[in-house]
Amino acid sequence: MNPFRLLKLIARTGRIAEPAPAAPVADTEHPIPKALRGSVQVRHVDTGSCNGCEIEIGAAFGGVYDVERYGARLVASPRHADVLAVTGVVTHNMVEPLLRTVEATPRPRLVVAIGDCAHDCGLFAGAYGVAGPVSDFVDVDLEVPGCPPRPEAIVEALRRVTGR
Repeated sequence: MNPFRLLKLIARTGRIAEPAPAAPVADTEHPIPKALRGSVQVRHVDTGSCNGCEIEIGAAFGGVYDVERYGARLVASPRHADVLAVTGVVTHNMVEPLLRTVEATPRPRLVVAIGDCAHDCGLFAGAYGVAGPVSDFVDVDLEVPGCPPRPEAIVEALRRVTGR
């Protein structure tokens, strides 16, 4: 990993073990609606990943990192979700299911792109089955960089959403 990229990641993430800041840092381009603060229901959508991000999401919701203590909970239906956590590049076969899932999620909703593949196709850029990154098809409100991102980064992103 490029040392400057690592330093930028450390500066952006900060210390994970510290208590949550009093006021969350709001993204100026996509402010988090106040209706979503406190507790959110998260629906995970895999649009064509290598499953590295899914393992890290499982760890983030597992017993060690326990993101549920910050008010984020996985749900099985997009109709119950406030946040869509999208992983992987969008393949040609997953364009329509992704759009249907976003349409089925009630507003206000947030879309979180998890991993480098969801952001810019990562290692799969230019592959024949790849339609593009998530932002080409839906509006992305928050991105979690990394290949795969560390569970701490996923927890921090969901803490930003819940405001805790």
